[in-house]
Amino acid sequence: MTIYIVRHAWAEDRDESVYPNDDLRPLARKGRKRFRRLARRLAKRGFDVGHIATSPLVRCRQTADILAEYAASEPLIAELDALRPGSQLEPLLEWTGKQDGQDVAWVGHAPDVEQLAAVLIGGAQAMIGFDKGAVAAIAFEGPPVTGKGVLRWLAVAELLKC
Repeated sequence: MTIYIVRHAWAEDRDESVYPNDDLRPLARKGRKRFRRLARRLAKRGFDVGHIATSPLVRCRQTADILAEYAASEPLIAELDALRPGSQLEPLLEWTGKQDGQDVAWVGHAPDVEQLAAVLIGGAQAMIGFDKGAVAAIAFEGPPVTGKGVLRWLAVAELLKC
């Protein structure tokens, strides 16, 4: 099984006069366009998931929708409070365990995605940089267990010329 950890794409700037509730802050137009290019390029290289879990914040949901648009298997999207800022690993692992061994994606926020990835590969102290819109593939032999994942790749928009 592979868990793809995704940092949401480029969002509008924080501005309380425009977005008094930061949960409603959307992706920027350029951010949607850039993440679509990244998702398209990943799909051409075989990226696919059966299920996507996302933070319910608008910018994450929009990122998850774009990811699903390019996945061949037409994944279902679940909004999970466990991916809100301050992510909770145990509920994410529990949700993932219910997905019949299919590859999944988790769409969340920095620094949480960095910390989730580090714990999954075995180093809570590890430093893994996630640019906006970055996607990491962490592989497991069987169901995911903390510390037993292998970081297969980390794709950032700049690397894929997006």
